[in-house]
Amino acid sequence: MTAEAKHILLLAGTSEARQLGKSLADAFPENRLTASFAGAVRDLPDLGVPTRVGGFGGVEGLLAFLQQENISAIVDATHPFAVQMSRNAAEAAKTLNIPLLRLERPAWQPDENDRWTHVLTMDQAAKALPAGARAFLAIGRKEIERFTHRTDVFGLARMIEPPPNPLPTSWELLLSRPPASAAQEISLFRDRNITHVVTKNSGGSRSFAKIEAARFLKLPVIMIARPTLPDMETAPSVAAVVDRCRQILARGD
Repeated sequence: MTAEAKHILLLAGTSEARQLGKSLADAFPENRLTASFAGAVRDLPDLGVPTRVGGFGGVEGLLAFLQQENISAIVDATHPFAVQMSRNAAEAAKTLNIPLLRLERPAWQPDENDRWTHVLTMDQAAKALPAGARAFLAIGRKEIERFTHRTDVFGLARMIEPPPNPLPTSWELLLSRPPASAAQEISLFRDRNITHVVTKNSGGSRSFAKIEAARFLKLPVIMIARPTLPDMETAPSVAAVVDRCRQILARGD
């Protein structure tokens, strides 16, 4: 008698989630895999697996989805700053006793020559910019309004889609994904005479080029610390997530 197929829910939103979509599908072809995007941006990658877009409707909506779809395990591969989704997933998984595994990519660490100012919040980061600074802001479209009152600085804000409200007229909006090459970031920073870099400590390699560029140019970096996420089992890489999922699905825990 064939065992009933398991169903994995992949909470996506990072470059690692894109890799996980393929890796999990290849590793568990006999099981179901559904990827879920919050829908914060319209330009979503095709993970090659069944995909849903949009919020669940809080914890209650997520609980209903998990039960309706008979989810066997949840993999949280959302952004380290996507606090609410991770909290909802933790609460729902605990309520239904569903295994939950988070891909926790290591945070960036400064080397001895880096000039980092560590802050805990967006508001602290905005205050840390000195008057007259020419800042490169890699903080996302939702958070940029925490900085727009600083009309005494120039801001080069890079994001995938436009922010809800216009930026100050003296600022510049750059709509693009981060380049993989530090050389491209160095060229951009030099062209715009950037004096400071403001970024979340997202970790990972996909957007590390700006850190390398700031290091090369000896620019001060205002580094926003990650928020505290719910306590849950974590794995540091795509491969580690797949290995742990294999154990979870085999044991049914």
